This record gives sequence, structure tokens and C-alpha cells, in this order.
Amino acid sequence: MRTVTPNPGAERRAELLATAAEVFAAHGYNATTVRRIADHAGLLAGSLYYHFDSKESMLDEILTAFLDELWAGYEAVLAAGLGPRETIEGLVTQSFRQIDRHGPAVAIYQKEAHHLAARPRFAHLAESRPKFEQAWLRTLERGVAEQIFRHDLDVRLAYRFVRDTVWVAASWYRPDGVHGPEEIARQYLSMVLEGITPRT
Repeated sequence: MRTVTPNPGAERRAELLATAAEVFAAHGYNATTVRRIADHAGLLAGSLYYHFDSKESMLDEILTAFLDELWAGYEAVLAAGLGPRETIEGLVTQSFRQIDRHGPAVAIYQKEAHHLAARPRFAHLAESRPKFEQAWLRTLERGVAEQIFRHDLDVRLAYRFVRDTVWVAASWYRPDGVHGPEEIARQYLSMVLEGITPRT
């Protein structure tokens, strides 16, 4: 059996990115300096440049890791051949799992993606929104067409409501809280889905 040797350099790098994400989320990208990140990490500012060439590189890596994992989770749900309701349940659950794993990155994305996307380094952020939006809208449209969801449902409004309701949780969710991401997703879904399924 092959033994995996720990890579202290990679572990330290991941720790520094986690610290940087918390600082960016708390203070904003523009107000965050390399020195401030280094202070929180217990380093001299120059030591950070051993791992990263700029604060821009750090933020790009933080956001890319979050978005890549989120889309991988969404793709797995969309490829599973589920019904519209089950697909929505899967997308919501995947979203809460990413809030659990990447809370600071979610907060940064929510607050700063719009203006960051104007910078060449972060142009990919502008491409992510319509991709995610279409995944949700197609599922909601399919649910209306198959009479799983209400015939009078405005799918765009429903998407915005669910999106905002889910992602705002990043402002209060704590990984060590009473409920894990799956339980919070279940509770949210029980409230949301009763509002978009047909009345009997």
C-alpha cells in the first residue's frame, strides 16, 4: 500500500489562504493589504511572497477553489437524471455544503464579485453567474412544464429568491453550529418548496 507523504509546504500554503480569505471577507479586498494578511498569519509581510506573488493571486486562488468545487457539485446533481424537485434539493444542499467549506470565499464572492469582474485577472467571475443561473432556471422551467411546480411560478423571481435566501446564510452560518449543512438545507427546502409546488 502506497503511503502518502504529507507536504508541509502545501499545508502551510492552504493555512495562509484560509487566513487571507477571512481577512478579505472581514475587511474587503481593497482595504486588505499584504501586511494585514501577514499580521493575521503571524508572519512578516515579505514572507508571504515566498508563497504568493500578490494579494490578487491569493484572492483569485480562494475564489477559484470555491467556484470550481461549487460547479463540480452542481454538475454531479445535474448529471444524475433527477426530477426537478430532487434537482433543486440537490442544488440547495450543494450550496450549503460550499458555505460550510468556503464560508469566507462565499462572503467575498457575494460582496465583491461584481466590481472584481471588471479586472482582467477576475474576468472569469463574470462568466460564472450566467452559468449558475441557467442551471437553476432550466430546472425550474422543467418543473413548471412537468407540473411539479406551480404553473404561475415566475421562474426568474423564484431563482432570485432561492439564491438570495441560500447564500445570505454565509453571513451567519458557523461550521461548529448546532446544525450541519445538510440539516440546514433540509429545513430551508421544507419552507421553500411548499411555496412553489401546486396547491391541492
